[in-house]
Amino acid sequence: MSVPPLQNGGQARLRGELAALCRLAARFDWQEATANHISLAVSEDGAQFLINRRWRDFATLKASELAFVDGGANELPDDVDVTAWAIHGAIHRLVPQARCVVHLHPAYATALSCLKDPTLYPVDQTTARFFNRVAIDDAYSGMADTSQEGERLARILSGRKILMMGNHGLLSIGESAAEAFDAFYHFERAARTLMLAYGTGQPLSVLNDEVAEKTAKAWENDPDFAEAHFTQMRGTLDQTYLS
Repeated sequence: MSVPPLQNGGQARLRGELAALCRLAARFDWQEATANHISLAVSEDGAQFLINRRWRDFATLKASELAFVDGGANELPDDVDVTAWAIHGAIHRLVPQARCVVHLHPAYATALSCLKDPTLYPVDQTTARFFNRVAIDDAYSGMADTSQEGERLARILSGRKILMMGNHGLLSIGESAAEAFDAFYHFERAARTLMLAYGTGQPLSVLNDEVAEKTAKAWENDPDFAEAHFTQMRGTLDQTYLS
């Protein structure tokens, strides 16, 4: 498949960012074996995007191995999973700020998603970052392999950057790979703290709404943090992923 001329200049950079994000996901053990997907839009409308191919190891994935998907094509490439198209295709198309979509099954966030009450309560500074900022899907009905299911998830996001997928996993979006990575990273850290606190069997000390909201806004007042975080993490990787 040919790449539109619009994307020729910047696609190498985007491929490098997405490959790095996949390798970082493997380092933190967020992905489910060779399943799960991360995508990055390359067209203005999000209809064309890069995504990891089916059954490829995140830990060794290279930029050149990423698939280019065209939403206007009549057929999906053979090596792109149908669930990847259903979820990522719909979100890129319907959610303008979703330039990057990370959908993985990290241990703590997934465990939290399996609770009757999957709320990420603000019990510390990191959990408070997501106070009133998480969309929750409580209607899991099996593999997300239809465009209708992807569209339903896109509607549930409703302007938020984190989607807790009940009985399933976690999804984050961002206007860049750095933003989506940073949100995913900190949500999983927050879920770990909460699940460990639950494990003690003692009552939670939940921050009051005023303090939680103040803390969340303080996180939002540092827009350069995500880019710095992602850049530092990328610097620790074997640079062969760029090839």
